[in-house]
Amino acid sequence: MILTEENYFSVEASKEYMSVSQYKSFKKCEAAALAEVNGEYQRKTTPALLVGSYVDAHFSKCLDIFKAQHSEIFMKSGELKSEYRAADGIIQRIERDEMMMEYLSGEPQIIKTGEIFGVPFKIKMDSYHKEKSIVDLKVMRDFEPKYVEGKGKLSFIEAWGYDLQGAIYQSVEGNKLPFYIAAATKEDVPDIGIFHVPQEYLDLQMEDVRENVIRYYAIKNGDIEPTRCEHCDYCKHTKVLTRVISLNELQWGVQEDDE
Repeated sequence: MILTEENYFSVEASKEYMSVSQYKSFKKCEAAALAEVNGEYQRKTTPALLVGSYVDAHFSKCLDIFKAQHSEIFMKSGELKSEYRAADGIIQRIERDEMMMEYLSGEPQIIKTGEIFGVPFKIKMDSYHKEKSIVDLKVMRDFEPKYVEGKGKLSFIEAWGYDLQGAIYQSVEGNKLPFYIAAATKEDVPDIGIFHVPQEYLDLQMEDVRENVIRYYAIKNGDIEPTRCEHCDYCKHTKVLTRVISLNELQWGVQEDDE
């Protein structure tokens, strides 16, 4: 399958290729990820996500397509609804910074495919500086460290898996190019920054891919049953009750035998 801007996010492309977002979905909940691959489940789109997508579409020169696909975020006058207006302010802040615009001046939305440990992957690079670097544009709440359950406080890059994204992009592109995040915040006064992800972080994340991707690919192909996380929206929606839960289990996490 030859990928284009029109079919990159199609169900067919998701079935044929693993992607960064798909890999992350499998890490969170294998059952939900498989349902999403098969077109049986769709993650909820929030205003916060659409603000970031709007900014991304502007700099990738795909804003007309984005507007046609998301008419619900606009008023009849053509202006953005109030909850999305921060996007224009973020764009203006980015565009008046020379360094940000330099990093975002590469070839936009370059699609590439390749294999990682025998699994076909697809990537779409926001700003591709051939033989020099890969730059991805991110829009987020702020640059503060984030608490991740089981890992403690992490930088926003690690917490949101941007180092994992860089590792996969770098591997598919094939030349171990430096990976950068060009980021802006959704704060009342947007902050901006260029962040380099050192190679040791990318190499560590590639080990994570090595450990998991074969299993995820087997799940996609129907060779292994997916594990349910029992916490995500998909698992709650599809839950089938099979037993009564004791108060002791709620307090101490110890499952009692059914009588």
